[in-house]
Amino acid sequence: MGLYIETRVRADLETLWERTQEPAEHQRWDLRFTEIDYLPRVDGEPQRFRYATRVLPFLVVAGTGVSAGERHRAGGDRVSALRFASPHPLSLLAEGSGYWRYVPGPDGIRFLTGYDYRPRWGRLGRIADRLVFRPLMGWATAWSFDRLRLWCEHGIAPERSRTHWQLELAARALLVALCAWTPATLLVALAAAVLVPPSSRTPAARRCLRTPPDRAVAPRLLATLEQT
Repeated sequence: MGLYIETRVRADLETLWERTQEPAEHQRWDLRFTEIDYLPRVDGEPQRFRYATRVLPFLVVAGTGVSAGERHRAGGDRVSALRFASPHPLSLLAEGSGYWRYVPGPDGIRFLTGYDYRPRWGRLGRIADRLVFRPLMGWATAWSFDRLRLWCEHGIAPERSRTHWQLELAARALLVALCAWTPATLLVALAAAVLVPPSSRTPAARRCLRTPPDRAVAPRLLATLEQT
């Protein structure tokens, strides 16, 4: 998979499963989506869904997908997989697929994702994806995973943690602005704004693992889903 994100969540597995699998809960913490809705489902078939992302105040990019999950596995872990696509001409993301794994352990649940997608717009789209969009997607996924962790571990609602993050960004920007009168003080302020760790109650992408600790293998469920 092209992107890999992992965090450790010290919470009940059922709570983590619900907050990642229920659309109303999922859209609260995941920065990548504004809306997620399940579509009518036929018994025995994977769940189809619609998603939307507000890119600008006047621009919403929507798409559809299909997902399936394995809640009861022999090793005690869980997995879900999905395929997704957006027909919107302004969406750089044309189609893709990915998975989530939930691996319980003595020090919490390893919650991880691997996913990849195909950009549109030809060569220009591939360049824009490599330089801007893919790094942004990786950061947004990691930031969202830490936001979810704070919710599950400390009861900090996603809306509240977003406010913490916005206030902290404003404070760092104010520090830089106040110290901009000489190059030396500006350099010190910029270094502090970038290097000082965020508050323990503020979501931060840097807390997540961005490369797999071992060889990442997509679950068989994903291959099955891609055949539907």
